[in-house]
Amino acid sequence: MPILDVEFVLGPGEKLPAGLAAAVAFEAGLVFGTPAGGTWVKLYELSAEHYAENDSQADSKPVFVRVMRAHLPMQLELEQEAPKLAAAIARACGRPVESVHIIYQPPIGGRIAFGGELFNPSPPLPPPRPKR
Repeated sequence: MPILDVEFVLGPGEKLPAGLAAAVAFEAGLVFGTPAGGTWVKLYELSAEHYAENDSQADSKPVFVRVMRAHLPMQLELEQEAPKLAAAIARACGRPVESVHIIYQPPIGGRIAFGGELFNPSPPLPPPRPKR
């Protein structure tokens, strides 16, 4: 079950549209291949006044996505997933894909409790080794 914390830098007077969390959850769920209710999304707003890039006058409004999972996929899978996830979130929120930045958090299996119950699923099995 992926959990996404999505933080939007907003310009003056800009507000996140109603239904955006559901749209991001739907798009991300397609990327992850999760069943209904299997991808959770929390949205956060950050005023452009509280965001800066060093030595830049750019009017940047990035989207920062923190992805939490019980176990992380192998590096190759992450390399394939990241552009798909960035494109899906960009599509849902109407921002350019270049503005979507994904941060994969350390695995949360054994470190998170849902309703007080520690979630500690078995790690996925590694792919089989090719026969020689």
